[in-house]
Amino acid sequence: MAPRPIPAPMRVLRSLPLALLLACGGASTDAPATTPEASQPAEGVMASARADLPYGDMAGILAGDFRPEEERARDVFRHPAETLAFFGVEPGKDVLELWPGRGWYTKILAPLLHESGSLVVATTDPSVDGYRGERDREMHALWAAEPALYGNMETVVLDPPAHTNLGEPESVDVVLTFRNTHNWLGDGTQEAGYAAAFRVLRPGGVLGVVQHRDADDATADPSRGYLPTPFVVATAEAAGFVLDASSEVNANGEDTKDHPSGVWSLPPALRGGEEDAARFLAIGESDRMTLRFLKPAS
Repeated sequence: MAPRPIPAPMRVLRSLPLALLLACGGASTDAPATTPEASQPAEGVMASARADLPYGDMAGILAGDFRPEEERARDVFRHPAETLAFFGVEPGKDVLELWPGRGWYTKILAPLLHESGSLVVATTDPSVDGYRGERDREMHALWAAEPALYGNMETVVLDPPAHTNLGEPESVDVVLTFRNTHNWLGDGTQEAGYAAAFRVLRPGGVLGVVQHRDADDATADPSRGYLPTPFVVATAEAAGFVLDASSEVNANGEDTKDHPSGVWSLPPALRGGEEDAARFLAIGESDRMTLRFLKPAS
Protein backbone atom coordinates (compact mmCIF):
# COMPACT_ATOMS: atom_id res chain seq x y z
CA MET A 1 0.00 0.00 0.00
CA ALA A 2 1.33 3.44 -0.89
CA PRO A 3 2.10 5.79 2.02
CA ARG A 4 -0.83 8.00 3.02
CA PRO A 5 -0.57 11.50 1.47
CA ILE A 6 0.13 14.10 4.16
CA PRO A 7 0.28 17.91 4.21
CA ALA A 8 3.53 19.39 2.94
CA PRO A 9 5.26 20.40 6.21
CA MET A 10 4.53 17.01 7.75
CA ARG A 11 5.74 15.04 4.72
CA VAL A 12 9.04 16.91 4.85
CA LEU A 13 9.56 16.04 8.50
CA ARG A 14 8.70 12.40 8.01
CA SER A 15 11.11 12.03 5.11
CA LEU A 16 14.07 13.61 6.86
CA PRO A 17 16.47 11.60 9.03
CA LEU A 18 16.10 12.33 12.74
CA ALA A 19 19.40 14.23 12.99
CA LEU A 20 18.37 16.63 10.25
CA LEU A 21 14.93 17.08 11.83
CA LEU A 22 16.53 18.09 15.11
CA ALA A 23 18.79 20.53 13.32
CA CYS A 24 16.09 22.28 11.32
CA GLY A 25 13.49 22.51 14.12
CA GLY A 26 10.41 22.07 11.91
CA ALA A 27 8.16 24.34 9.90
CA SER A 28 8.34 28.14 10.32
CA THR A 29 5.56 30.66 10.18
CA ASP A 30 7.59 32.91 7.89
CA ALA A 31 8.78 30.19 5.54
CA PRO A 32 6.32 27.29 5.34
CA ALA A 33 7.50 24.23 3.47
CA THR A 34 6.39 23.85 -0.12
CA THR A 35 4.85 20.66 -1.42
CA PRO A 36 7.62 18.26 -2.51
CA GLU A 37 7.33 15.29 -4.76
CA ALA A 38 6.19 12.15 -2.95
CA SER A 39 9.19 10.47 -1.35
CA GLN A 40 9.90 7.39 0.72
CA PRO A 41 10.44 7.89 4.46
CA ALA A 42 13.83 7.37 5.99
CA GLU A 43 14.79 3.75 6.57
CA GLY A 44 13.30 2.36 9.77
CA VAL A 45 10.74 5.11 10.21
CA MET A 46 7.72 3.59 8.45
CA ALA A 47 5.44 1.54 10.62
CA SER A 48 5.64 -2.22 10.62
CA ALA A 49 2.43 -3.51 12.13
CA ARG A 50 2.72 -5.97 15.01
CA ALA A 51 0.10 -8.61 15.60
CA ASP A 52 0.36 -8.17 19.38
CA LEU A 53 -0.49 -4.46 19.32
CA PRO A 54 -4.24 -3.70 19.64
CA TYR A 55 -4.43 -1.03 16.93
CA GLY A 56 -7.69 0.92 17.08
CA ASP A 57 -8.89 -0.81 20.28
CA MET A 58 -9.00 1.63 23.20
CA ALA A 59 -9.49 -1.02 25.89
CA GLY A 60 -6.67 -3.12 24.49
CA ILE A 61 -4.36 -0.12 24.21
CA LEU A 62 -4.95 0.95 27.81
CA ALA A 63 -4.18 -2.59 29.01
CA GLY A 64 -1.19 -3.01 26.69
CA ASP A 65 2.15 -3.95 28.21
CA PHE A 66 3.88 -1.40 25.94
CA ARG A 67 2.56 1.14 28.46
CA PRO A 68 4.76 1.06 31.58
CA GLU A 69 3.01 0.24 34.82
CA GLU A 70 3.63 3.75 36.18
CA GLU A 71 1.82 5.19 33.16
CA ARG A 72 -1.14 2.83 33.45
CA ALA A 73 -1.40 3.73 37.16
CA ARG A 74 -2.24 7.31 36.15
CA ASP A 75 -5.35 6.28 34.20
CA VAL A 76 -7.40 6.66 37.38
CA PHE A 77 -6.55 10.37 37.42
CA ARG A 78 -6.44 11.11 33.68
CA HIS A 79 -9.40 9.02 32.45
CA PRO A 80 -8.04 8.66 28.91
CA ALA A 81 -10.90 6.64 27.41
CA GLU A 82 -13.60 8.99 28.72
CA THR A 83 -11.60 12.13 27.93
CA LEU A 84 -10.83 11.16 24.34
CA ALA A 85 -14.43 10.04 23.79
CA PHE A 86 -15.62 13.45 25.04
CA PHE A 87 -13.36 15.11 22.47
CA GLY A 88 -14.60 12.82 19.69
CA VAL A 89 -11.26 11.09 19.14
CA GLU A 90 -11.68 7.70 17.47
CA PRO A 91 -10.15 5.70 14.61
CA GLY A 92 -10.67 7.49 11.32
CA LYS A 93 -10.13 10.99 12.75
CA ASP A 94 -7.20 13.23 11.85
CA VAL A 95 -5.79 14.37 15.20
CA LEU A 96 -3.06 16.82 16.22
CA GLU A 97 -1.62 16.75 19.75
CA LEU A 98 0.15 19.87 21.01
CA TRP A 99 3.19 19.73 23.30
CA PRO A 100 2.99 16.11 24.48
CA GLY A 101 5.41 16.54 27.39
CA ARG A 102 6.86 13.04 27.76
CA GLY A 103 4.26 11.44 25.52
CA TRP A 104 1.81 9.88 27.97
CA TYR A 105 -1.19 10.52 25.71
CA THR A 106 0.86 10.04 22.53
CA LYS A 107 1.42 6.41 23.49
CA ILE A 108 -2.35 5.95 23.47
CA LEU A 109 -3.16 8.04 20.41
CA ALA A 110 -0.51 6.54 18.10
CA PRO A 111 -1.83 2.95 18.14
CA LEU A 112 -5.44 4.17 18.27
CA LEU A 113 -5.01 6.03 14.96
CA HIS A 114 -2.30 3.81 13.46
CA GLU A 115 -4.42 2.10 10.81
CA SER A 116 -7.33 4.53 10.38
CA GLY A 117 -7.05 8.29 10.63
CA SER A 118 -3.82 10.13 11.37
CA LEU A 119 -1.81 11.61 14.23
CA VAL A 120 0.42 14.67 14.13
CA VAL A 121 2.37 15.67 17.24
CA ALA A 122 3.64 19.23 17.70
CA THR A 123 6.62 19.46 20.04
CA THR A 124 8.61 22.48 21.08
CA ASP A 125 11.81 23.08 19.10
CA PRO A 126 14.07 20.04 19.70
CA SER A 127 17.13 21.90 18.38
CA VAL A 128 17.23 24.40 21.25
CA ASP A 129 19.32 24.14 24.40
CA GLY A 130 17.87 23.58 27.83
CA TYR A 131 15.19 21.38 29.35
CA ARG A 132 12.61 21.61 26.59
CA GLY A 133 15.02 20.82 23.77
CA GLU A 134 16.56 17.92 25.68
CA ARG A 135 13.13 16.49 26.53
CA ASP A 136 11.94 16.72 22.93
CA ARG A 137 15.12 15.13 21.57
CA GLU A 138 14.48 12.22 23.92
CA MET A 139 10.90 11.95 22.63
CA HIS A 140 11.95 12.01 18.96
CA ALA A 141 14.52 9.28 19.66
CA LEU A 142 11.87 7.15 21.39
CA TRP A 143 9.44 7.57 18.50
CA ALA A 144 12.09 6.66 15.93
CA ALA A 145 13.06 3.55 17.92
CA GLU A 146 9.50 2.16 18.06
CA PRO A 147 8.11 2.25 14.50
CA ALA A 148 5.40 -0.32 15.26
CA LEU A 149 3.85 2.23 17.61
CA TYR A 150 4.84 5.56 16.12
CA GLY A 151 5.77 4.90 12.50
CA ASN A 152 2.54 6.35 11.08
CA MET A 153 2.80 9.49 13.21
CA GLU A 154 3.97 12.86 11.90
CA THR A 155 5.75 15.63 13.81
CA VAL A 156 5.81 19.41 13.51
CA VAL A 157 7.10 22.21 15.74
CA LEU A 158 4.98 24.65 17.75
CA ASP A 159 7.34 27.18 19.29
CA PRO A 160 5.96 30.73 18.93
CA PRO A 161 6.81 33.17 17.57
CA ALA A 162 9.26 31.39 15.24
CA HIS A 163 7.20 28.25 14.58
CA THR A 164 3.40 28.33 14.41
CA ASN A 165 2.74 26.49 11.14
CA LEU A 166 1.09 23.24 12.21
CA GLY A 167 0.34 22.06 8.67
CA GLU A 168 -2.05 22.84 5.88
CA PRO A 169 -4.95 25.05 7.01
CA GLU A 170 -8.16 23.13 7.77
CA SER A 171 -6.43 19.74 7.60
CA VAL A 172 -7.31 18.05 10.93
CA ASP A 173 -10.50 17.10 12.77
CA VAL A 174 -9.32 17.41 16.38
CA VAL A 175 -6.57 19.38 18.16
CA LEU A 176 -5.70 18.29 21.71
CA THR A 177 -3.78 20.10 24.42
CA PHE A 178 -3.28 18.56 27.84
CA ARG A 179 -2.15 20.85 30.70
CA ASN A 180 -0.23 23.26 28.44
CA THR A 181 -2.04 26.59 28.61
CA HIS A 182 -0.21 27.69 31.78
CA ASN A 183 3.11 27.04 30.01
CA TRP A 184 2.05 29.17 27.05
CA LEU A 185 0.86 31.92 29.39
CA GLY A 186 4.23 31.83 31.14
CA ASP A 187 5.90 32.36 27.76
CA GLY A 188 3.36 34.97 26.67
CA THR A 189 2.40 32.77 23.69
CA GLN A 190 -1.07 31.50 24.64
CA GLU A 191 -2.76 33.63 21.97
CA ALA A 192 -0.39 32.34 19.27
CA GLY A 193 -0.89 28.73 20.35
CA TYR A 194 -4.67 28.89 20.22
CA ALA A 195 -4.59 30.79 16.92
CA ALA A 196 -2.36 28.09 15.40
CA ALA A 197 -4.85 25.43 16.52
CA PHE A 198 -7.71 27.39 14.96
CA ARG A 199 -5.96 27.66 11.58
CA VAL A 200 -5.19 23.95 11.25
CA LEU A 201 -8.68 22.73 12.25
CA ARG A 202 -11.36 22.01 9.69
CA PRO A 203 -14.60 23.99 10.05
CA GLY A 204 -16.66 22.20 12.69
CA GLY A 205 -13.50 20.68 14.16
CA VAL A 206 -12.84 20.21 17.89
CA LEU A 207 -10.25 21.78 20.17
CA GLY A 208 -9.98 19.65 23.32
CA VAL A 209 -8.41 21.33 26.35
CA VAL A 210 -7.48 19.78 29.69
CA GLN A 211 -5.92 22.21 32.17
CA HIS A 212 -5.21 22.40 35.91
CA ARG A 213 -8.19 24.34 37.28
CA ASP A 214 -8.17 27.26 39.71
CA ALA A 215 -11.17 29.05 41.19
CA ASP A 216 -13.12 31.04 38.61
CA ASP A 217 -12.26 34.35 40.30
CA ALA A 218 -8.56 33.59 40.75
CA THR A 219 -5.81 35.52 38.99
CA ALA A 220 -4.27 33.65 36.05
CA ASP A 221 -0.85 32.82 37.52
CA PRO A 222 1.17 30.39 35.38
CA SER A 223 3.78 29.89 38.11
CA ARG A 224 1.30 27.75 40.08
CA GLY A 225 0.11 25.69 37.09
CA TYR A 226 -3.56 26.36 37.85
CA LEU A 227 -5.68 28.66 35.68
CA PRO A 228 -9.28 29.87 36.10
CA THR A 229 -11.74 28.41 33.59
CA PRO A 230 -13.01 31.85 32.42
CA PHE A 231 -9.45 32.79 31.43
CA VAL A 232 -9.02 29.66 29.30
CA VAL A 233 -12.45 30.10 27.71
CA ALA A 234 -11.70 33.75 26.91
CA THR A 235 -8.35 32.80 25.36
CA ALA A 236 -9.98 30.23 23.10
CA GLU A 237 -12.84 32.53 22.16
CA ALA A 238 -10.38 35.28 21.23
CA ALA A 239 -8.90 32.87 18.68
CA GLY A 240 -12.35 32.27 17.17
CA PHE A 241 -13.48 29.14 19.03
CA VAL A 242 -16.90 28.56 20.56
CA LEU A 243 -17.26 26.62 23.82
CA ASP A 244 -19.39 23.58 23.03
CA ALA A 245 -19.35 21.62 26.30
CA SER A 246 -17.43 21.00 29.51
CA SER A 247 -16.95 17.79 31.46
CA GLU A 248 -16.10 16.97 35.07
CA VAL A 249 -14.42 13.71 34.11
CA ASN A 250 -11.02 15.03 35.30
CA ALA A 251 -12.30 16.88 38.36
CA ASN A 252 -10.73 16.25 41.77
CA GLY A 253 -12.65 17.77 44.66
CA GLU A 254 -9.87 16.85 47.10
CA ASP A 255 -7.48 19.32 45.49
CA THR A 256 -7.43 22.48 47.64
CA LYS A 257 -5.11 24.27 45.16
CA ASP A 258 -3.17 26.05 47.92
CA HIS A 259 -0.03 23.92 47.84
CA PRO A 260 3.45 25.41 48.34
CA SER A 261 4.63 24.39 44.85
CA GLY A 262 1.28 24.67 43.10
CA VAL A 263 0.28 21.66 41.01
CA TRP A 264 3.82 20.31 41.30
CA SER A 265 3.33 19.60 45.01
CA LEU A 266 0.93 16.86 43.91
CA PRO A 267 1.79 13.59 42.19
CA PRO A 268 3.46 12.71 39.99
CA ALA A 269 5.94 15.57 40.61
CA LEU A 270 5.81 15.62 44.44
CA ARG A 271 8.21 18.54 44.37
CA GLY A 272 8.32 18.75 48.15
CA GLY A 273 9.95 15.35 48.42
CA GLU A 274 9.15 13.34 51.52
CA GLU A 275 7.63 16.34 53.30
CA ASP A 276 3.85 15.92 53.24
CA ALA A 277 4.19 13.32 50.47
CA ALA A 278 1.60 11.05 52.07
CA ARG A 279 -0.92 13.91 52.21
CA PHE A 280 -0.35 14.86 48.58
CA LEU A 281 -0.54 11.25 47.42
CA ALA A 282 -3.88 10.96 49.22
CA ILE A 283 -5.15 14.00 47.29
CA GLY A 284 -4.01 12.57 43.96
CA GLU A 285 -3.40 14.54 40.78
CA SER A 286 -4.74 18.05 40.26
CA ASP A 287 -8.31 19.18 39.73
CA ARG A 288 -8.72 19.77 35.98
CA MET A 289 -11.13 21.45 33.62
CA THR A 290 -12.03 19.50 30.46
CA LEU A 291 -13.35 21.79 27.74
CA ARG A 292 -14.55 21.05 24.21
CA PHE A 293 -14.43 23.96 21.78
CA LEU A 294 -15.62 24.05 18.17
CA LYS A 295 -14.30 25.93 15.17
CA PRO A 296 -17.46 27.43 13.64
CA ALA A 297 -18.58 25.62 10.51
CA SER A 298 -19.11 28.82 8.56
